[in-house]
Amino acid sequence: MIEATPLQAADLGTLAEGVNWLWILVVTFLIFFMHAGFAMLEAGQVRAKNVANQLTKNMLTWSVGVVTFFLLGAGISGLVGVLTGPETGAGALSQFGAGNFGWIDWLYGAVFAMTMATIVSGAVAGRAKLRAYVTYTFLVAAVIYPVVTGLTWAGGFVAELGFHDFAGGMIVHGVGGIAGLTAAYVLGPRIGRFNEDGSANVIPGHSMTFAVLGTLVLCFGWYGFNVGTAVPVFAVNEAGEFVGLGGGWEVVGRVGLNTTLGMAMGAVGAGLVALARTGKVDTLYVANGMLAGLVGVTGTADVITPMGGIGLGFLAGAQLPVVFEFVEKRLKIDDVCAVFPVHGSAGVLGVVLYPLWSTSGTAIGAGLVPEGILSIEASMFVPQIAGAAIITLWTVLATLVVWGLFKAVGQARVTPDHEREGLDISEHGTDTYPEFGAGDSVATDGGFTERNGIVRPDGGQPNDGGIKMVMAFVRPDKLSDIKEGLAEVGAPSLTVTNVSGRGSQPAKKGQWRGEEYSVDLHQKVKIECVVADIPAADVAEAIRDSGKTGEPGDGKVFVIPVEQAYQIRTGEVGTSAV
Repeated sequence: MIEATPLQAADLGTLAEGVNWLWILVVTFLIFFMHAGFAMLEAGQVRAKNVANQLTKNMLTWSVGVVTFFLLGAGISGLVGVLTGPETGAGALSQFGAGNFGWIDWLYGAVFAMTMATIVSGAVAGRAKLRAYVTYTFLVAAVIYPVVTGLTWAGGFVAELGFHDFAGGMIVHGVGGIAGLTAAYVLGPRIGRFNEDGSANVIPGHSMTFAVLGTLVLCFGWYGFNVGTAVPVFAVNEAGEFVGLGGGWEVVGRVGLNTTLGMAMGAVGAGLVALARTGKVDTLYVANGMLAGLVGVTGTADVITPMGGIGLGFLAGAQLPVVFEFVEKRLKIDDVCAVFPVHGSAGVLGVVLYPLWSTSGTAIGAGLVPEGILSIEASMFVPQIAGAAIITLWTVLATLVVWGLFKAVGQARVTPDHEREGLDISEHGTDTYPEFGAGDSVATDGGFTERNGIVRPDGGQPNDGGIKMVMAFVRPDKLSDIKEGLAEVGAPSLTVTNVSGRGSQPAKKGQWRGEEYSVDLHQKVKIECVVADIPAADVAEAIRDSGKTGEPGDGKVFVIPVEQAYQIRTGEVGTSAV
């Protein structure tokens, strides 16, 4: 029989410390998973020809940024904190603490840093050179973001003012949104985004599905972002002894509740404003509103009441359509993924307005104004406004300098030809969607083999001794059925092209972030099938029967005589070439 051995105080302290670090690691992994959400969200909001570029930028943001933050950024943050804090002096640049636990602490800071860095990629999508973006990411991880954290979380003078940002509503998200807006301003808009008279054209993203799923992944990871920041699981004294639950454990429920309420009310606020302005509940605004609501409560989720979570979340979501329209129509800035209204303005709003719902005003901002002139709650506005202003000024100036230098030497933006072609091809030599069709069926080489070994996939009966082309315009979702139908009549060989056109199918109105645009050119698939040995009528009827839904927009089939055909490989001419 195994006897239970009571744990000594020292053992309890070691156990408690280990559980605390394990908690930090779990939270860190949750925050890292937010990069999957950012990748999906941004990929869904760009055009299909730029998806691979956006995904690559997200991966390189982490890969380049995290190494840079390890080598330079974390240490510079600590140095800035020492130099600008109450005890001025040269601080060590080392980012390490005591052994492995110090490295865990570094990793925890790194996932916050990379969250800030990746936000910028959504604002400059579709026209920024990859080398310029990666270089900017290096500078963000090495200097720009570490200076902000040095002034705040590392104990610098902004923290000494009494500025409160619990989990990065301003320090992470506000900085990312403001940097993104500044970079987009320097780059200029995408080709075709604005007309000569200044009016804006809507350029919809290619996948609402990706955008919404990415949003929900981000929301999941956000619990690690906020709740994980709240508290260590157990309290351990300086001697390493266990003394009970974490000192701030009572705020965990408040943070979790406010995070949830802010997320929900952000979606409600954005959806209601979109409904009031356009008569429709815009799906993308609802998705972006969830994130804006989260940003709005992230900075102060630990010190606001549940009504504060509702209020700040709703305001952060409601401002989203208004600020996006102001950026687009007034400032003429092409912020592709709306990073400023989602992260920038929502982050500022959250840290500045939180005193309206503060749980306590006794510790933050006290002493900044003479007693009796303003209430303690009113005095709390002063450090919040001052801190947000200082952080904004640094972020704008640093980003203007970096992207301004890129632009001055012609390295900020891809060429017009490359932009029109798409950054997937010009920057990466790839096509995100290289294949056609859906379903499990594959129909190829369904005919016979001649005596000389040449495959004749169109084999069958003579076609009046001539050559004909059957050309059809059909619904994209019927392509798989049509391929099967062609295989059944012995004509599996075909050429497929994505096209847009209009005919009897009525035009519709589309909406992208609350703005309407006409959809009079509908997506179709063009099928071309050249036949010589089987009747063209059989091919046409196979396409007609397998592509029919009975609704306007099913398409049309045309049969066209072909004067001559040449086979490149063998040099054959006429029907034998087909």
